[in-house]
Amino acid sequence: MIELTHIGSSWDELRANVQGAVFTPETPGYDEARLAWNRNVVQHPAVIVVARSAADVQTAVRFAHQQNLGVAVQATGHGNVRPADNCLLILTREMNNVVIDPVAQTARVESGVQWGAVLEAAQDNGLAPLLGSSPTVGAVGYTLGGGLGWLGRKYGLSADNVVSFELVTADGERRYASAQENSELFWGLRGGGGSLGIVTAMTIRLFPVAEVYAGNLFYPAHMAQEVFRHYRSWIADAPDELTSSVLVMNFPPIPELPDFLRGQSFAIVRGCYCGDMANGEALLQHWRGWQAPLVDDFKQISFRQAASISNDPVDPLPGFNSGAWLRTLSDEAIESIVQYGLGQDGPPPFVFAELRHAGGAIKRMGVETAVYGNREAELLLSLVGVAPDEAAHQFLQGYTAELMDAIRPSLTGGVYMNFLEGTESQQRIKDGLAAGGYERLEQVKARVDPDNLFRYSFNVPPIE
Repeated sequence: MIELTHIGSSWDELRANVQGAVFTPETPGYDEARLAWNRNVVQHPAVIVVARSAADVQTAVRFAHQQNLGVAVQATGHGNVRPADNCLLILTREMNNVVIDPVAQTARVESGVQWGAVLEAAQDNGLAPLLGSSPTVGAVGYTLGGGLGWLGRKYGLSADNVVSFELVTADGERRYASAQENSELFWGLRGGGGSLGIVTAMTIRLFPVAEVYAGNLFYPAHMAQEVFRHYRSWIADAPDELTSSVLVMNFPPIPELPDFLRGQSFAIVRGCYCGDMANGEALLQHWRGWQAPLVDDFKQISFRQAASISNDPVDPLPGFNSGAWLRTLSDEAIESIVQYGLGQDGPPPFVFAELRHAGGAIKRMGVETAVYGNREAELLLSLVGVAPDEAAHQFLQGYTAELMDAIRPSLTGGVYMNFLEGTESQQRIKDGLAAGGYERLEQVKARVDPDNLFRYSFNVPPIE
């Protein structure tokens, strides 16, 4: 911890000038406030500000600049890139207002809002946001990293459908960024993380989706390679209305799970079809006519139930995340993903190894519109494990490196930044951006944050 006793009186000044709470290591509530969603992340900020408004964010940023402190931002605590050590951490969780404009089919979303709140408000108006697989993830942070969800192939990324951002830049000023105003900031915020400023709100497009044909097909683990190959043929000519994935899933042996899942492994096909329901059902005949699954819960559902497709955990845990884009899904890549996904010579290290199908509207978006990269790739590998201690985390890192080496011929060399955390995400920022995007971001950064105040997100140092 850096020594800040010489500005002890400044804490009182900071408290007096913000509406929200201020925590320092000596105050009650600090240890709870500093927690990230991934409990593997241990961070010790010099000071924490719980912002209630954009004005609070401005005050905090100006204070940090005066005291030569870096600034980190956390809404739900997902997607931690660099631990918020020795800095000013701004928590936006109390900035949680959502306003729907049903005529314009847009939503204004403040920076602390979780996707679930946007989903409920939008669905009340027969509309849908481009959320991801979990409604408990923060909408803004997810969007700044790109945002690939269950409507992605039809409507594109969450980042592609931002109308405008409201943000506070490193000089403590409020700005607006859109295609017409501060367009370079707008470009860089869409896929470049939060290194250019602190987004206090965004206005996003909504889409007329109320019902979808969605769910999961469970097959025995010993059929996994066959399932992956059959999936490869299924998506070869899939319509844009279908966004899907295939995975090997290893359910933990915990009492909360039903007997047939507890401690068992499966090959699973999951997806969401947002077109005509009869056409969605017809698409599933590819599977139902091939091999009857152990479980088939594909059906017409309200898009309010989108979380039921992936059933992501909602409680914080000590997690491990990694991933990569594939250029092709060869038989050799399938064999390696399945073998490593199900485990070798012992219990499976990963909770799941999943391949998501991208492309569609994501691929068609021009590369000059946003810094988000890897649009030409259509298959995204996501690896998730539980690492309750440092030894487990190091083992998962090594195990994942072995898998990546095994499938190297199929990899593009690109990554999806929202699927990375920690050291890997710090090292591979350039691999997540469009060609030339990193260098262009450096130039934008030099103009809006020359002192690199915002270095705790996708850190892009200002070019000198």
